[in-house]
Amino acid sequence: MRVLLVEDDRDISTVLGAGLREHGVRVDTAESFSKGLAQALAAVYDVLILDMMLPGGSGFDLCRDLRQRNVTVPILMLTARDAVTDRVEGLEAGADDYLTKPFAFPELLARVRALARRHPSLEPETVKVADLEVELASRRVRRGGKAIELTAKEFALLECFVKNRDRVVDRAAITAHVWDENHDPFTNVLEVLIKRLRRKIDDGFEPQLIHTMRGAGYRFGL
Repeated sequence: MRVLLVEDDRDISTVLGAGLREHGVRVDTAESFSKGLAQALAAVYDVLILDMMLPGGSGFDLCRDLRQRNVTVPILMLTARDAVTDRVEGLEAGADDYLTKPFAFPELLARVRALARRHPSLEPETVKVADLEVELASRRVRRGGKAIELTAKEFALLECFVKNRDRVVDRAAITAHVWDENHDPFTNVLEVLIKRLRRKIDDGFEPQLIHTMRGAGYRFGL
C-alpha cells in the first residue's frame, strides 16, 4: 500500500510516517497545498491523508481540487476541529473519511486500511503473464502451476512490474513503488532485489519475463 500524507506539522508528519512504515505502508509526505497537489497528481496512491490546515490552501480545497481533476483515490481528512459543519464540508468536498485530532494511531491505521480495501482497483484480481499468475489481493504467485514464495519487498517489486507490464520503467519509478520517497534510487539495493526476484520467477522457466533495458530501466513481459 502506498499513502501520501499532506501535513505541515513536521512532528506529526514524522510520527505518522514512521508508524505507517512500521506496518508495511510506503509513505510519501508533503507539507503544503501546492506540493500535495503536485505529488497526488504525479504518482499512484492507495490513500491520501490530508490535514485541514495547510500553507497555501485548506485540505478541503485540496480535496475539492483533486476531485475536480477526476482523482478518485480515497481521502482521509485530519483536523483539530470537531464541528459538524467541518465534517460536512469535508465530505461535501469529496473526502471519504474524517478523523479529529488528537487520535490514536491504531484508529488511523485501521481507517487507512479500510479505505484502501474499499477503493476499486482497475487491475484484475489475478494478472497472468505467460504462465505466471499473480493474485494481487491475496499476494499469491505461481509460475507453471508452482507456488512461489516472495518476501514483502519482492512482491512489491513484482507488483510494480505487472502493473507496468510491457512498458519500460525507470529506477526512480520502481524505487518509489517498492520503498518510498526517502529511498536513494542510486544504491545497488534495487539490483539485489531484482536478482532475487529473477531467481524465483525466471530461473528454470521460459520465456524470461524481466528484461534489463540498458540506460533506461526494466521491462516486464514477453
